[in-house]
Amino acid sequence: MKRNNNRLFNHGSWRGLGLGLLACCAVALFTYAKRDDFGLGRNMEIAVNMMRELSLYFVDEVDPDKLMEGAAEGMTAHLDPYTEYLSEREMENFDLLTTGKYGGVGSLIRQRGDYVVIAQPYKDSPADRAGLKIGDRIVAIDGVDAKGFTTEEVSNRMKGEPGSTFELTVERLVDSSRVTLTLRRERITIPGVPYAGWAADGIGYIQHSDFTEGCADDLRAAIERLRAEGNLQGLILDYRSNGGGILQEAVKILAMFVPKDTEVVTTRGRIENKSFRTASNPILPDLPLAVLINGNSASAAEIVAGALQDLDRAAIIGQKSFGKGLVQSTRPLGYNSFLKLTTAKYYIPSGRCIQAIDYSHAQEGDVKSVPDSLIREFATQAGRKVYDGGGIMPDVRLEPEYANRFAMTLYLLGFIDDFGDHYVRRHPDRTIDARNFTLSDEEYEEFVRFMADKEVPYESETRRALEALKKAAQNERHDSIGNRAEALAKALHDDTETNLRSYRDEIAELIENDLVLRQHYAAGVVEHNLPTDPEVTRAIELLRDSTEYHRLLTEQDTARK
Repeated sequence: MKRNNNRLFNHGSWRGLGLGLLACCAVALFTYAKRDDFGLGRNMEIAVNMMRELSLYFVDEVDPDKLMEGAAEGMTAHLDPYTEYLSEREMENFDLLTTGKYGGVGSLIRQRGDYVVIAQPYKDSPADRAGLKIGDRIVAIDGVDAKGFTTEEVSNRMKGEPGSTFELTVERLVDSSRVTLTLRRERITIPGVPYAGWAADGIGYIQHSDFTEGCADDLRAAIERLRAEGNLQGLILDYRSNGGGILQEAVKILAMFVPKDTEVVTTRGRIENKSFRTASNPILPDLPLAVLINGNSASAAEIVAGALQDLDRAAIIGQKSFGKGLVQSTRPLGYNSFLKLTTAKYYIPSGRCIQAIDYSHAQEGDVKSVPDSLIREFATQAGRKVYDGGGIMPDVRLEPEYANRFAMTLYLLGFIDDFGDHYVRRHPDRTIDARNFTLSDEEYEEFVRFMADKEVPYESETRRALEALKKAAQNERHDSIGNRAEALAKALHDDTETNLRSYRDEIAELIENDLVLRQHYAAGVVEHNLPTDPEVTRAIELLRDSTEYHRLLTEQDTARK
């Protein structure tokens, strides 16, 4: 036993851990006894005893960190997807998600064969100022050969304390020359507002991608810049695929558009309820607004869109949003670890909660969408009908545009990026106009030739359906149907070359975006796609039609589902 006790101290200080947790149990027992809940204290003591016994007697050495992570995962697995244990190691990524900041050089990277290459340097970042370009190959870091490194290994070596330096050896894409650069790490801020510009004469457009710390200030600065540049007659706020973030940032954003002291959201939980009101006078109290949303708009993005809809302040355009009406908070657990857990539901001004999934009985394995019979009707400030139980329903509903599967297969396999590298080598001095660039027929034929010797593992939905029909007909002995399905399969042309011709427009769009990105960064890609974006086009039409805009905000109910 003495030998086991020595191991107890040498591998994770289990005795100290046990005593600490037992002390916590004692506090919990004292606290929860007032609530007649001795079960919590009892189970905490059992958990401590179980961890101690596993540490002492399990046949192999036990890693206390992994044991703790496994226990935490078990405790949170049957609550909801948003409640989780964050170890000290995981807190770095969590901080990045909430603040949008990290210490590094400001570049996305991707794997290509045995090496990692530059995928996208952020504009004006240390990587950008050092002249790194998309496609440059990372061959060494601080003199260490980077062949075989994963993107995670390269990322870990490039990140670090702001002000520190390291040497990066890259092989240039254009001429294959090698150069060693000394890069100084900085506090990199990923902008919450990656683009602000003009969708049409007098109509501003702002893409807002997340709700990290300070994003409201970024949005305000973008609005002020547009007002300084021209006569702002209407504004489009793009929250499509914005997954949300900090609730308080949403409140600050709403304060730019609605009167001071307006209640824009309330939260209700077991411990406390809060009301959030706007704290400043609006900078755009009357400007016509259109807000774009889709099925990936969630959380704080839904608070902004939903509050503006409930207050009849903006026209919501697009598809029904995700439906996340839950609020998460973090609680410290010690040793730089935290518990992120759902503590409340939020309610927008009409009084509705737009949570789509009911997790209240998740511990019993009963997770389900809110049924139609329980969807309730609410009213906006002007009396329009809106509904709870599953996201924000847009005032102007448009069908989503789905990416073509073959085109996306080419993108995911890296062929679009590879052709972009090929194009830059062949046309190193080509200047691309972000707004008006289009791939010529001759340039697309160059891509077709580039793909001639490439294997594309793709099977069309039509062929899949025919194969399924053939199998079903064979199993059920419908020979004539099976023979006709076989004949149709033989007549179907879905080889790579045919698909390259059939889906030219979709593939060309991906190539154009890649080439624009290389010269004009992510903002250039947004600008390039604005003229052909159907939801932006519909927003422009609505903002220019004051009669229809007013009718929509005063009379039109939303659909129930």
